[in-house]
Amino acid sequence: MNRITGRSAFLALLKDEGVTHLFGNPGTTELPIMHALKDHPDLTYVMAMQESLVVAIADGYSRASGRLVACNVHVAPGLGNAMGSLYNAQFTGTPMILTAGQQEQGHGLMEPLLYGPLVRMAEPLVKWAVEVTRLEDLPRIVRRAAKIATTAPTGPVFISLPGDILNAEIGLELGRATRVDTRIRPSDDALAAIVQRVLKAERPVIIAGDEIVKSDALQEAADFATALGAPVYQQSAPYGSHFLSEHPCYMGSLSRTQTQVRDLLAPHDLLIVLGADPLRMSVHSETLPLPDGMPIVQVGLVDWDLAKNFSAEIALKADVKETLRVLTPALQEAGGPEFETRAAKGRAALASGNWTARRARLVEQISKSASRAPIDPDWLALQVVEAMPANAIMVDEGLTSSRHMTALKPYRDRYDYHALASGGIGWGLPASVGVSLANPDRPVVCFSGDGSAMYSIQSLWTAARHKLPLVVVIANNGGYRIIKQRLLSFHQDDHFVGMDFADPAVDFTALAKSLGLRAETVTDPAKLRPTLDAAFADGGTHLVEVMIDGSV
Repeated sequence: MNRITGRSAFLALLKDEGVTHLFGNPGTTELPIMHALKDHPDLTYVMAMQESLVVAIADGYSRASGRLVACNVHVAPGLGNAMGSLYNAQFTGTPMILTAGQQEQGHGLMEPLLYGPLVRMAEPLVKWAVEVTRLEDLPRIVRRAAKIATTAPTGPVFISLPGDILNAEIGLELGRATRVDTRIRPSDDALAAIVQRVLKAERPVIIAGDEIVKSDALQEAADFATALGAPVYQQSAPYGSHFLSEHPCYMGSLSRTQTQVRDLLAPHDLLIVLGADPLRMSVHSETLPLPDGMPIVQVGLVDWDLAKNFSAEIALKADVKETLRVLTPALQEAGGPEFETRAAKGRAALASGNWTARRARLVEQISKSASRAPIDPDWLALQVVEAMPANAIMVDEGLTSSRHMTALKPYRDRYDYHALASGGIGWGLPASVGVSLANPDRPVVCFSGDGSAMYSIQSLWTAARHKLPLVVVIANNGGYRIIKQRLLSFHQDDHFVGMDFADPAVDFTALAKSLGLRAETVTDPAKLRPTLDAAFADGGTHLVEVMIDGSV
């Protein structure tokens, strides 16, 4: 066997697993990897200025491509910095190999500067965590990590890489990649049971979720809804393109207000869940979002979500796309002409209240605020959507300014919308960098609140460094508006301590220019659309800071 160093073997293994970019922020323990990169010019190194950004950029790249990603951070403090972004990646099941350089074995026993128990630190947030203790084990570990990360339910894994392992040299067989095919169809018995249960329902409702994206099942889900004539709602955490918005059966996203969701679902007699944690709420309520006695049929590969909070009459661990491919024609055959007639009536009944109809009414309402100053945040959201090129991708972390975004931005392909899944803010800016790197031929817009942007503003340097076609729109309301709203709503208190960016105010335009972007501030509503149009037309990396109404 050819002799090879651990550092070069590690990079060769990543490439053979399909990794094209290594996202990182180097430190001393990562120098062996940096040293080896010169021998792997076909692996693009993407540097970000802090480890949480590294993982968020990699997360965005994977979410926008469906591909395995790899990122490298710096020992214990670097892994600590990355934990918030790793928490986000866990929620979305991002197939990611996260590595950190570790002190040489033996030296770590002396607890040198920056040392920490990396495996124990990472374990709560990953599918598997391991430290390499022999160079001979490196191929098996990397191959296993890639297999685990990409096997449904997908998710991040962690490998600790001691310096002596990376610097050692031996004859090494690298092996080959393995991918587990999880495109599972239901058994004949299970399919027959679902068909009979669905046909029995008179007023079914569908909730679509993230596995629609992962299994590339947008069209299959649309065909199923058409055949059933039932209303479709997006899961209550709307962080992806989970259903085709302009389909006649699509009604929009569920809220995370328990009483609203309960009232919405109450008229129905069967809840059909397609690849979702359907009713994930936010703030506690004594009222449950699921009406009493509501039966559930649930399909998906994320078995943790199957009947997690509410018992299911039928819970099927199967791929959503493969299930719908056989379920829809089986329903049509078993139901016959009567089923088709009922479905047509159902679709017709939804026309006045579906997403398309609601959007038209919402646009009319929002447009009344077109001349308001300070700029109305809902009107800003509408202008961003309407200014986006037809093939543009949106990354959304506008929070209060995005309250209507999923009602305005149509989902037309599985990767054209990405939003915050976990609730941990600061993800949007770096994620948009990764999304743009994964889609160099498509313009990307990041819509972010000012509070979220300040968690990760330095990620814009990476966008400028790679000359990405990325337009970042900052909705600047001068503080944490969502926290003000909740303090007032939950505690009837308008004494806002620590919630304003004032004295001094943050100048996002100056910040962006210092990081290499072209940037402009908009205060006049008449100048907003021309500024957005010019930014998209240029095709470069831009920031548009929009001063909006921050009243609570």
